[in-house]
This record gives sequence, structure tokens and C-alpha cells, in this order.
Amino acid sequence: MIITIEDLRKRARRRLPRAVFDYIDGAAEDELTARRNREYFQRLLFDPRALVDVSRIDQSTTIFGQRLETPLILAPTGLCGMATNRGEVLAARAAIRTGSAFTLSSMSAVSIEDVAHEAPGPHWFQLYVWRNRELTRALVERAQAAGYRALMLTVDVPIAGQRERDLRNGATIPPRITIRNALDSAMKLGWLLRMARDPWIDFANLKDSGIGVRQAHPERGKRVALGSYVNAQFDPTLDWDDLAELRKQWTGPLIVKGIMSSADARRAVDYGVEGIVVSNHGGRQLDSLPASIEVLPEIVDAVGGQLDVLFDGGIRRGSDVVKAIALGARACLIGRPYLYGLGAAGQAGAEMAISILRAEIARTLALLGRPTLSSLDRSALRMPNER
Repeated sequence: MIITIEDLRKRARRRLPRAVFDYIDGAAEDELTARRNREYFQRLLFDPRALVDVSRIDQSTTIFGQRLETPLILAPTGLCGMATNRGEVLAARAAIRTGSAFTLSSMSAVSIEDVAHEAPGPHWFQLYVWRNRELTRALVERAQAAGYRALMLTVDVPIAGQRERDLRNGATIPPRITIRNALDSAMKLGWLLRMARDPWIDFANLKDSGIGVRQAHPERGKRVALGSYVNAQFDPTLDWDDLAELRKQWTGPLIVKGIMSSADARRAVDYGVEGIVVSNHGGRQLDSLPASIEVLPEIVDAVGGQLDVLFDGGIRRGSDVVKAIALGARACLIGRPYLYGLGAAGQAGAEMAISILRAEIARTLALLGRPTLSSLDRSALRMPNER
């Protein structure tokens, strides 16, 4: 029986090869930041109100003029296609059906145009800045032409984090069957059958750039280590001047993802972006960072309502979402939860992940005596240093 995100995680673990599951589930180095993301949520306690009419619960919100039935945004995750064939399309459809929003990664296994065509909706697009700046500009132009509503610039990957599970598993694009993982992979028959439809996973948005796996290594069976690929292609010179140039090019809402300090948040305001995402990349980049939820209040205070603050990092329960909204977030990004869903049951699993969180949000609001998101503020919580 599946009733929680953890249930989906366990099913995905049973159905996916270990290397694929660890790519989704793992984090950097000792995974301290990933664990802290979860542990700090557990330190935040609710302060409920009684005798409040909660017969009608409303968790809808509007962000950048886009109405969402729930404050959930599917985070950009590279290569959803490793969890299931055409995973990005299935995730986008799940978001549409559940009243949430979907963000396509620039490192997706399905192209910008194909997602827009196969799963029409007001999607968002996430951008990494590549050493080839013409390629970067072209991706922005393609996203705008395809009707993506918002652009999310990720700024916390100047180089790849040390994801040691991936290193031990020999994670490559496309996934590699080795002596070590052959038996494990052979036992995941459902995954193998799905992947047989298109076994050569690639970065679809880069297929004409000369740096896609097929173009850089056209020999059938040649594979590229994920970390070395990122370090070779991402531009570590990215700075605030590049953000200014991007602001000129992109005409819609611009969001900066990877903000973990008040100083950077205030500077983002000065550069005219519409939103920031408080995020430590799910613990997948720099280890020994504070939890995202730990720094959220100070960042919200620093920007003073001059832009929308989104939250990312460690959400596994609808109550986590309620806590983040109470601390000032406008909406929350989820990554691993919907990837667990894709790995467990494809589109139906992704919809299940979102629906589980929606139901938990509604139940938490009712039991807390806060029937709407707008009724949430810090008085709904007991902070860790309070008795």
C-alpha cells in the first residue's frame, strides 16, 4: 500500500537498478546537507488554533500571474528519462493534471519543443550557463519560442558536486551495465522493458550543439561520466554580469535558484529578477551547508516582499510545505518525491506523489486551524529555540 512519499521511495528502490535509484536518491560527499534538510523540518513544531471554521480548505496560490491549485512546483531534474522512458513528458502531464507547475531542466532527456508539444501547459524552463554562450542564448530563445512561462537560472553548480554513490556505481550517460550491477539490472525487468524503447539516453536539448553524448562520442556504446561531463561543459565564470545580460534577453519572469544567503538575495532584488529559490540543491552540491528551511526566514526578511521567494530542499510531507509557507515561501519545489513516483509507477506514480502531498497539506491546514495559505505566518510555528 502506498500512502506516503516514503512508500513511493521504497517501491522505486525495488523497481529501479541501484545505479539509477542512487542517482535520484543520493547527495554529495557524506550527505550531511541532505540529512539536515530533513532533520531541521522535524525541529519545527506547529502552534495550532482551535475553534476555527475549517470546513473549506483552500491551498491554491498565484505566482507570476499563474494560478496553481497547490503550492507545488516540480523542480528541474536532469535526465528524468533514467527513471522511466520520456520521464519529462510524464512529469509535465502529471503537473497539469494535479494543478501544480513543471520545470524542465536544460539537461533533460526530452527536448524543450517535444515537452511543450506532448504535454502542453504553462511550464517553466531551467537554465545552466554553458561555456558555449551561443548555446546558452539559443536555449533561452527556444524556451521563449515554445511558450515557457518562466526562466529559472541555477547558480550553484559552477562545478559538479562529489556524489559518491554515483562514483561508486560508475554513473554514466547513458547508464552502463557492468559486472557489478548486471544481476541487479537484470532483475528490474519492468525498467529494462521501458528503457528498451530508447536505450540511448542523451541530453536532448544539446543534440545539435556538438556536445551531446551522441555527438561528442558517436561510437555506439561510448559513455560519459556525469561529473566529468558537467565540469567540461558548465561555465564556472558565471557571475552577476551574466545575470544582467539574461535579464535583458528573457522577457518573462526570471528566477534565480540556489540562493542561500541574505546578501545574495538582496543583490538579486537589485538585478530585477521576479523570484529566487532558497535551495542547497537537495544536498547534491556543497556538503555541510545549513538546511534550506534553516535560512529561509532570514532571506525572506532580507528581500522584504520585493520578489517572490520559493523554497526547495527536503520536502517529503505536506506538513513540510505548510512550514515553508508559514516562514514566508510563496511555493515549494519538489524533486525527489516525483522522481520516486516516476520510478515506482511512471506518470501515475508522479501524480500519486503530488496528490499525497496535496492531501497532507489540506489535512495539516485543517488541523492547524489555518484554512488558507494566506492565513499562514510564523505564528503558526514554534521555532526550535522556543519552549
